[in-house]
Amino acid sequence: MNLHEFQAKEILSGYGLPTPGGKVAITADQASAIAAELGSPTIAVKAQVHAGARGKAGGVQLVHSPSEAKAAAAKLLGKKLVTAQTGAAGRVVKRLYLEVGVERVRDLYVAMLVDGSTGQVTLLGAAKGGDDIEERAARGELKLERLGLGDGRTRRADEVKAFANRIRVDAGSVDAFETMIDGLRRAFVELDASLIEINPLAVLRDGSFQALDVKMVLEDNALFRHPDLAALRDEDDIDQREVEAQRHQLNYVSMDGNIGLVANGAGLGLATVDLVSAAGGRPGNFMDIRTTATSLDVAYGFGLLLDNPSLKAIFLNVHGGGMQPCDTIAEGLGIAIRRTGRSLPVVARLAGNNAEFARERFVSFGCKVENCPDMWTAATRAVALAQKGA
Repeated sequence: MNLHEFQAKEILSGYGLPTPGGKVAITADQASAIAAELGSPTIAVKAQVHAGARGKAGGVQLVHSPSEAKAAAAKLLGKKLVTAQTGAAGRVVKRLYLEVGVERVRDLYVAMLVDGSTGQVTLLGAAKGGDDIEERAARGELKLERLGLGDGRTRRADEVKAFANRIRVDAGSVDAFETMIDGLRRAFVELDASLIEINPLAVLRDGSFQALDVKMVLEDNALFRHPDLAALRDEDDIDQREVEAQRHQLNYVSMDGNIGLVANGAGLGLATVDLVSAAGGRPGNFMDIRTTATSLDVAYGFGLLLDNPSLKAIFLNVHGGGMQPCDTIAEGLGIAIRRTGRSLPVVARLAGNNAEFARERFVSFGCKVENCPDMWTAATRAVALAQKGA
């Protein structure tokens, strides 16, 4: 679950993260009043949407008076902000964060995430933050330093101080940096975060720090432990199909291709997307059926695909386990076809618990399904069927 910048800053300030301070406005008049209250000669008016590169798209504007803040807010509120991360559809700006402007001498980059290759909570950092951090790192223009923190439950003061030296934090600021990172570490673990990114982390003339922008992502599967945080989800700023899919025990992300994908397990789902792409096809979605999904939940997921006129074929890639046998998913397909009255060519690769019984269920439901012995055969067949139906 993505948090807005203002939400992340409010939460992380409780863990010692220094921020410039600001307030949220949903009208131009509120923006003017907040600017007057902040009383700073420079104020950043920042669109609150779940997307990066807001500044380049005009979603962050510096103003110098309440009247300028009102004018900037009037231009942003209710408008679509299109960035490199939103796609052409953009995101409608419904709220703004007005923040005190900061004069700094340099920008750092700091992030904390789980390294998939090591399983460790990992600290990333660079001596120069700001725009295009990924692109600059990919071009070799920027060196990203890494520090593994194990499970993140233990303070690593000396190691973090050495890390600070590697990203050229001034000697007089190293202790403050380590204290700040320790707060982020505690927040990361206690809140079940999957990403905390501060970019830029401003260094002020006195050597102190200010987090000018914060991105924070919480692990969806751990939100049951944090009902207060789950309540912060901005359902207006995400695809409503994804929200409803979550309620049906499905992880679903819409894509712009013409092949509907269904898998059980996030890793298998991602592999399915890669297989279709490698076979020359265009994935129309990512779908991970959770182990807690019933056949009716699965039917809802298939219904999403059958209701999508852009899809020309469905690739079902399932490995049945003890908690999610293959026949439950087969029943979901049969129910969805009867509900929607629409069918598409379906290619299935089934393995594991009740795989053979699932094939029998396809027949009993009248589902026309091509069964394939392996994932690559199924992927290439799904691509061929989609191209034929295009």
